[in-house]
Amino acid sequence: MKHVNELNMIKSLLGDAIAEKPGSYIVDEIFKRFPTMQELMNITEYELLSIKGIGKVRAKQVIATLQLARRLSRPACTEPNIIRRPQDAAELLMPEMRYLQQEHFTALFLSTKNSLIGQPETLSIGSLNAAIVTPHMVFRAAVKRSAASVLVCHNHPSGDPTPSPEDIQITKRLVDSGHIVGIEVLDHLVLGDGRYISMKEQGLM
Repeated sequence: MKHVNELNMIKSLLGDAIAEKPGSYIVDEIFKRFPTMQELMNITEYELLSIKGIGKVRAKQVIATLQLARRLSRPACTEPNIIRRPQDAAELLMPEMRYLQQEHFTALFLSTKNSLIGQPETLSIGSLNAAIVTPHMVFRAAVKRSAASVLVCHNHPSGDPTPSPEDIQITKRLVDSGHIVGIEVLDHLVLGDGRYISMKEQGLM
């Protein structure tokens, strides 16, 4: 039901953006060619230009509208820069990461009071099912920001957030390295499509 509501919202936004009714040929053709949210959110200008009636101006309008839809799906938060629990991090990252078609490994760098330092940083982009990251990459970025702790996260493009054996292995390496450099790894989240798993809550770190 949530996906249906999201799709209806996007149809309405697209119709307004390109001055077409939600049920017009162009809008229907976009949703026919890109039926899933993941495909829709990763649409390119080149792909849009192959649809009759869409030129460069309309293609840019469609992409801008999809970016707006992502922002609208992000829940309001009175203190967006404070990470108190895994859900806070998941809600911050989910709108941007749930539709990615490759694995992205992202880190949140936190102060002693769990305030987010800067913006989340993508440290690695992998293939369909693997993002390669090393402790050196994570802690070099953490030291640059003078972070007291770090929370790491990656997505599973399949939509299933179940951690793989490799996910568990890299988490343990990060935790051990964090002990050495004095920067705590608070958690490792695995994001799926609207779902997430906290490795700390699952006792996997």
